[in-house]
Amino acid sequence: MKKYIFMLAGVCLAMSFTSCGSSEKAYKKAYEKAQAQAAQQQTQQPTVQPTVQPVTTETPVVTPVVTTPSTQTQVVDNRDNVQVRQERVSVVSGAGLQSYSVVVGSFSVIANAEGLQQRLKNAGYAAQIVKNEERNMYRVVASTYNNKADAVASRDQLRSTYADAWLLYNGQ
Repeated sequence: MKKYIFMLAGVCLAMSFTSCGSSEKAYKKAYEKAQAQAAQQQTQQPTVQPTVQPVTTETPVVTPVVTTPSTQTQVVDNRDNVQVRQERVSVVSGAGLQSYSVVVGSFSVIANAEGLQQRLKNAGYAAQIVKNEERNMYRVVASTYNNKADAVASRDQLRSTYADAWLLYNGQ
């Protein structure tokens, strides 16, 4: 039985070595055929010499730049572009609102709003509490003004302590 296994292994090994040689020959033959076709096409096509066109350069026309000194600088502020919210509110505690108010806190519990109002009053502000009935929120107003520019300036000053301060427009 061992003889048959060795003979079978020898036959398989011999077949595997003989099958690899034919593929290399086939690739070489195909390469030589492609080279011959490329050489034949080059001899059939007439060679064309490119003609060289003389290069002419034209100078572009440029408008001269005239500089004028600036005599006036206009400073533009963004107070007109500041976002303002409009809500219907009623005064809960305070003297009353003017057109623009600076809101520094919003609370759903009035006790929290009263605590912030007292801190603002201790700091010298005429703080008020207003209620937005639609949202059921108490707004703490630190200051109120008739014009937007003053309200923006006050809001910017209060943002050092109250980063989320915003403007409320009371157009009633």
